[in-house]
Amino acid sequence: MNVDCTYLFQPVFKTLPGQKITRLDLGGALGTPQEKIFVCAGSEVKGYTKKGKQFLSFEANLTESINAMHVSGADLFVCASYIYNHYCDCKDQDYYLSGDKINDIVCLPAENLGRIVPVLACQDRVLRVLQGSELVYDIEVPGPPSVLELYNRDGGTNGEDILYGTVDGKLGLIRITDSSSSSKWEIDNEKKKGGVLCIDTYDILGDGVKDILVGRDDGTVEVYGFDSSNEPTLRFEHVLLESVTSIQGGCVGKESYDEVLTATYTGWVTGLTTEPQQAEAGPGDEVKMSRETQSKVAALRAELDQLQMKVVQGREKYQQTAQSSTAVSAMPVFSINDKFTLCQDDASYSLTLEVQTAIDNLLLQSDVPIDLLDVDKNSAVVSFSECDSEQPKGNFLLVTYRCQANTTRLELKVRSIEGQYGTLQAYITPRLQPKTCQVRQYLIKPLSLHQRTHTIEQDRPMNTLSLVGQFSFAEIHSWVLFCLPEVPEKTPAGENITFYFQNTFLGTQLEATYCKGEGHFKSDNISTISILKDVLSKEATKRKNNLDISYDINDDSVGHTLKMIHPKLEYQLLLAKKVQLIDALKELQVHEGNADFLIPEYRNILDESAYLLEEYKKQPAHLERLYGMITDLFIDKFKFKGQNVKTKVSLLLEVLDNYDLDSLMNFFNEA
Repeated sequence: MNVDCTYLFQPVFKTLPGQKITRLDLGGALGTPQEKIFVCAGSEVKGYTKKGKQFLSFEANLTESINAMHVSGADLFVCASYIYNHYCDCKDQDYYLSGDKINDIVCLPAENLGRIVPVLACQDRVLRVLQGSELVYDIEVPGPPSVLELYNRDGGTNGEDILYGTVDGKLGLIRITDSSSSSKWEIDNEKKKGGVLCIDTYDILGDGVKDILVGRDDGTVEVYGFDSSNEPTLRFEHVLLESVTSIQGGCVGKESYDEVLTATYTGWVTGLTTEPQQAEAGPGDEVKMSRETQSKVAALRAELDQLQMKVVQGREKYQQTAQSSTAVSAMPVFSINDKFTLCQDDASYSLTLEVQTAIDNLLLQSDVPIDLLDVDKNSAVVSFSECDSEQPKGNFLLVTYRCQANTTRLELKVRSIEGQYGTLQAYITPRLQPKTCQVRQYLIKPLSLHQRTHTIEQDRPMNTLSLVGQFSFAEIHSWVLFCLPEVPEKTPAGENITFYFQNTFLGTQLEATYCKGEGHFKSDNISTISILKDVLSKEATKRKNNLDISYDINDDSVGHTLKMIHPKLEYQLLLAKKVQLIDALKELQVHEGNADFLIPEYRNILDESAYLLEEYKKQPAHLERLYGMITDLFIDKFKFKGQNVKTKVSLLLEVLDNYDLDSLMNFFNEA
């Protein structure tokens, strides 16, 4: 496939400016071409014919803006943050309040199944299958689902197959039946690509089977075909410079040549075509384009020249106005598409910033200790500044990214330390005149490395923390929201709730059950219970709530947690030892002329030196972080017994310097 950027678009119709359009869908009577255009802006849905005549203006009467929509015949399905509404011929039919934020909605084809089956993609890693206003069942998926699409655009042979993409870049196919579901296949995101934003199915490869087209938030466009065993296989990949907000397959630019059409965040429309874009050239020959392509390129260049002339004239006019004594300075408006998400694979946070114009520089500031990790895609020049963390509101991190020309997207990675909480701030300055800056804030929560899950292992040795007091359900929910990520902002429906979490770094688990006047927290890690105890009591004190706090500590959980840390610590110690030997071994190799005289272990270190150094560079302060976790575990164990053992930390560090799991566990027991 080749990139074809030689479209000459002719607008068919254009609406008047209004509120931001959040969703667009095609519809029409069932069994007919879906040619009617439905758009939603705010809480209003409008319908247009393909020639631009408006035939529908419907106010959904929602308190929030619509962020997901699906149209099927006379049925309209819309979702705000937590609310689902179904309308038939613009009359209210069904309503459902979701337990977490709704990201997308799709409905299985009613003409195939004879009934309406809406499916909601929710932020808590669940697909919710509805019937009327009731939840039939929910389906756990491997990440927060961001987009849903009917397989083959019609749900497949039985109309029951749905494709989903997740925020962390996974892709899967699920079959939904009356009372249960089954996963057909799932593609993991092993190469750490961006999250999935859009999906379509179209036979772009021409083998008679519809392929899966995927657009990601890092600009990656993928085409998945199917092998003989009906498993998806990546057949084509192309990387654009911006996030792909929409993707569609079809015959667009030239008859008999299929294309993958994409739209990106700043408004670029790009076609990837199956049409050969150039004739084969022999040695020394120039590559020749067809006359049609040449005329398209010439027309595009003429259009670009006109646009550049308008920009120059606009700048001159602005400079003349700015020098006038009556001129009033106006701040240029620009929007930022940002995302701050926890990555399960490496227990880090990914911060993605995308601006509709080129970014000049970015200043990152944090009032809590965090590690900045390398990102291969990031080509900006990084400068660190000295920080004074001793001040009451001091900085622990102050770093500037100076971007190359035409950079509209930046991706950063940070890793936080549990128990240390505060705010990470990003100051984004685009290449606009006059100079202006926007500030975005991201909360680093006390238990920032925990992610939501749906089940935990009940046979682990658990420590328990219990709270009793005169607080409401909404108040204790706000405290849990303050402590943990991936908790819905809205207070859950009902009188009580149970959430399960897993620490992405260590694999320890947490169960939180609470209601009005009571809260119970269980974890196999004493440090998690200690952090919760300190933060929850502090938050309650701020609001002048008296708490009765009790706890039950299981000593077996300490050895259990140390065993979970052991493989990570052993790996890091071995990695650090190997890295320390590399320079000396290379010097010996140069001195002797070869490495044949070395034992196999040392030869392997030399052979793998590039990989070892890269792995070590990717994980700054990893060993110190593990040491810190063990130290916190040691202090927390005895803090619950009423003993202060901070004076023995130096002895603990000596044990760690000569690490052995049995020796470490003996030290914990004997102390």
